[in-house]
Amino acid sequence: MFLRALTVCLALLPSLTSASSLSSTEYAYPIANPFIATIAGTPSAAAITLPAEHQIKQSDHALRLKKRGELPGVFYQSHQLKYRLAEQDGAAPLMFIIAGTGAHYASGTPELLKKIFYQGGFHVVQLSSPTSWDFMAAASRSATPGFSPDDADDLYRVMQAVLANHPSLQSSSINLTGYSLGGLQAAFVGALDKQRRALNFKRILMLNPPVNLYTSVRNLDRLVQTKVPGISNQQTFIDDLMQRLTRFFERQGRIEVNEAMLAEFQTSDEALSNEQLAMLIGSAFRLSVADIVYTSDLLNQRGLITPKDYPLGFNSDLAPFLKRSLLCDFDCYITQQLIPWWRKKHNGGSLLQMMNQVSLYALEPYLKDNPQIGVMHNADDLILGPGDLGWLRRTMGAQMTLYPRGGHCGNFAYPTNAHNMLEFFHD
Repeated sequence: MFLRALTVCLALLPSLTSASSLSSTEYAYPIANPFIATIAGTPSAAAITLPAEHQIKQSDHALRLKKRGELPGVFYQSHQLKYRLAEQDGAAPLMFIIAGTGAHYASGTPELLKKIFYQGGFHVVQLSSPTSWDFMAAASRSATPGFSPDDADDLYRVMQAVLANHPSLQSSSINLTGYSLGGLQAAFVGALDKQRRALNFKRILMLNPPVNLYTSVRNLDRLVQTKVPGISNQQTFIDDLMQRLTRFFERQGRIEVNEAMLAEFQTSDEALSNEQLAMLIGSAFRLSVADIVYTSDLLNQRGLITPKDYPLGFNSDLAPFLKRSLLCDFDCYITQQLIPWWRKKHNGGSLLQMMNQVSLYALEPYLKDNPQIGVMHNADDLILGPGDLGWLRRTMGAQMTLYPRGGHCGNFAYPTNAHNMLEFFHD
């Protein structure tokens, strides 16, 4: 609820070869630094041309999946789950997009993917992440995200409700994609659909998913602890960053934040080191985790962050609870909230057992050489651990496309990537 941050990453990996790998000479994405690619994305001059917002026939809608009395007063705006639908004229394939960790359906990356698929002739539905405060409040039956099978079950129910909400929408096929954590969840939704056959997805594409979820979130948590000369804590880092930006904007004579500005900033005297870029990425992830920690605790009345039965309304000061939430990293969330809930509901055992159930390893029989589902990843993606890309290559085979660079989700707007996404669904 506090901030919607980008899902981002750590842990550089060597390039792997496969039938669908592109070499550095074949692939001209212009940013070699994975930290900068993760933060800045694709520079405008190198990006695919996409339609403007006014050229897209789109509108926002809402689903009521819970009773109003089930939510605390602070969630007065979250009694309905909102989503965005972009429609083509007449019959067309339908694409569901699942956002990454903590992300809202209308945040930057879902909007970018919408334009790519809309331009490619798809109806598009954008969904918030099951780890976002709005999804947790309005759609999640446990409000304790992180157990992938249950997150997929919530998403599946939402997708069915969306289709029921638009009976006149002419869909020639139903397809699914997700990026980062949303990519992993897309795979679990696909495996669920194989059992239930209510949606009958034609194709599913995972974009930069974690393989071992625990490895990825631990990598991101560690970024906040990156050692930076002259920086003793997160507040010192933020103060230093703000001073650098202020000096940069004063010399520029204007305040304009976009990928071009970030590229120019990194060529100036105020440029951030890799260690500082890592800490910036880690800070954004920690804010996303704080959202999950706070929202899950409050909705379940656990009393870990907000005292039980504490009177919270729409004018309440949430700052003290944000500070408390920021002290709890993802390991803390797993230990204090996710594992106890999982053990109670699913008769679970060890942390290792749960992590095997929530990661892609659990889906190996479903994923193995399955032409219905594909994955696109980057060799320098920072959320992966040693051996993860090798596991994907062995499991996915020809259904995997590996790019030599792009960081974490930084190259979606690059023409090669955008065209390959559309090709996968149009085969």
